[in-house]
Amino acid sequence: MMNDLQEFHKRIEYLRSNGTKMKEIADWVGMAPSVLSSLYTTVLPAFFDSAKTMPEEEALDQALSLVNNVSKRKLLSGLEDTLNRLDELEPTVLHPQKGIPFIDSLNEEIALSARKISNISGLYTSYSLSSSSDCLKCEPYIIALSENKDHIRIGRLNAYDEVQWGIGVNGDPQNFYCMFSESPVPPLILVTLYLQIPMFKTPRQLRGLYLGLDYNRNPVARRILLIKESESADTEVFLSMKRGLIARKDLTPEQQSYYDYTCQTGDYIKMCTVSSLRMDESDLVKEKKMLAL
Repeated sequence: MMNDLQEFHKRIEYLRSNGTKMKEIADWVGMAPSVLSSLYTTVLPAFFDSAKTMPEEEALDQALSLVNNVSKRKLLSGLEDTLNRLDELEPTVLHPQKGIPFIDSLNEEIALSARKISNISGLYTSYSLSSSSDCLKCEPYIIALSENKDHIRIGRLNAYDEVQWGIGVNGDPQNFYCMFSESPVPPLILVTLYLQIPMFKTPRQLRGLYLGLDYNRNPVARRILLIKESESADTEVFLSMKRGLIARKDLTPEQQSYYDYTCQTGDYIKMCTVSSLRMDESDLVKEKKMLAL
């Protein structure tokens, strides 16, 4: 069972990292997109982690309890057929869109960046302010070459055990951009990291800004710090790394310095949706008052 589920996860990971959408994969294997998404982002990573310390059947039951839309019976009974179907599916070939200068430039930078990753590739733990509480958020990141070595692959295992994959662009020697979607299926919920690259070999930490949306889909920016844990870029190790929210009382001295750097006034900027818009300067005053509450 373990080998089949690992192969299932790796095949989906390969297809997605090479441009195949989750809905296309789900339609191909005859599975609801929401079910496939739950398996890929939540159930299987949790299963692989738990199976290290408990029997496989028990680990799978525990992982399945995290979601309410996946049937263990259907998963296991149809697993062999699903693997056969996945073997028949080839990645979507992405052709650069012509006539849009930004898209042309982005595709060119993606290809060029793949040659400039050796200095920062590896496994990282990120630290930033939690949107939901006064805690230090701890999330693993992986920066590595894709399997076909044509782009930089970015992965984030968030504090809630969801995995998101995206791309990295090394625009110049001093700046690195990470882009991925927090949603495994449409609509796109874009997250962008703007990271500074220190001017020396294999830096231990990367600092920058994290831009995304909060729980109410309002723009938010926060300071983020990535601490390198390993030069290796092993996906299984990445999926087993520690993540979650760390309360202030539980911070180690080292984590306290990370908290002080990322979680103070001015390290977190957000907007909010103003009710009864008048589309004049009074809305600006109202928004600032609401954010101060």
